[in-house]
Amino acid sequence: MNRFEQEAYQDGYRVIAGVDEAGRGPLAGPVVAASVILPFGYTNSEINDSKQLSVRKREKLYEIIKKDALAIGIGVVEALVIDRINILKATLMAMVDAVDDLSMLPDFILIDGLQRIPLKIPQKTVVKGDTLSVSIASASIVAKVSRDRIMEIYHRQFPQYNFLKNKGYGTKEHREAILSYGFCKIHRRSFKVKDTKSCLLQTADLFD
Repeated sequence: MNRFEQEAYQDGYRVIAGVDEAGRGPLAGPVVAASVILPFGYTNSEINDSKQLSVRKREKLYEIIKKDALAIGIGVVEALVIDRINILKATLMAMVDAVDDLSMLPDFILIDGLQRIPLKIPQKTVVKGDTLSVSIASASIVAKVSRDRIMEIYHRQFPQYNFLKNKGYGTKEHREAILSYGFCKIHRRSFKVKDTKSCLLQTADLFD
């Protein structure tokens, strides 16, 4: 899980930030990105793609990462902005904000996926990076836990949609709630929903 970090070290870089996002696919709520700088040579065999971890495991690793990381940054882009600029641009914006939020400047960035981010910092994109890089996997966990906590707050404001359970994703229960109550202020109006008997149509790839 640290091959890409080791390659960057061999190229002379020392402050490496892993970057990933959570919440690209849901019908409601923000897209959240995280950036994590780990100590030189850091390893932890338990850290993996957040999607492959239970909620309890993610929460446990989140606390470990917070304790062990040299720096953590978070970027949040809300639904209104997602609707205005599209989900891809919003995701890249959140990633830039997450790097800018770091308390120390990285000299190299590892990014999950195919898209580079508009920063003048050397960077490498890694497809399925959250399963291949400990830095990206750590960012995946931090982003996911951070977003889940945001959605739990929204659940208290809008309990009829059960964001506590679905975290804004297009479950049958969530789509039925939209049909019953309409959209609330955190729904992404640009993401289309038919009905509970039809497939969910939306403008983003579901890869988070």
